Amino acid sequence: MLAFRPPVRLADWTCDDAELMARIQHGDRAAFAALVQRHAERFYRLAYRQVGHKAEAEDIVQEAFLKLWGKPPASWDKERNTAFTTWFYRVVINLCIDHQRKKRPLPLPEGLDMRDDGISQEENLMLVQRRRQLEAQMKMLPPRQQAALNLCFYEGLSNQEAAAVMGLRLKALQSLLMRAKVALREALKEV
Repeated sequence: MLAFRPPVRLADWTCDDAELMARIQHGDRAAFAALVQRHAERFYRLAYRQVGHKAEAEDIVQEAFLKLWGKPPASWDKERNTAFTTWFYRVVINLCIDHQRKKRPLPLPEGLDMRDDGISQEENLMLVQRRRQLEAQMKMLPPRQQAALNLCFYEGLSNQEAAAVMGLRLKALQSLLMRAKVALREALKEV
């Protein structure tokens, strides 16, 4: 049993994630709020890159945090030197993959403004079309390949970190990335 600890204020960023998790496991709502406030945007970005829709990404991140609050995890163990973020990336990725298996994603909206003022309108149009093609082809990849690309290229995780998040060996992650790149390259040649 933990010794008494004063409640965490939302603005108190001195507690590390492990301390907040210990407090959450004992029902500390302020610690939970602080953890959500600290990390929600990071996990939302990942979920959005994976599923491609704002509302669905928000729902996935909310579901992940609600699971954490409803049943504080036994699978996260600070003693094994697992960072909270590495562990929670895995939770969010798994929810995204489950979501993608249940429902095929909708195409990107037509009015998406991806304008770069530094280039001509014609160049901008070509870039927008290329990005749409890339995004469409990424959506055709298997969910685990999408997850590997999103973690490594959009979230900036190292291959080792992404492998840990996905519960894979480094070579397996590298294989997923290579297959995804080859598939994208081939698909984009045909377009």
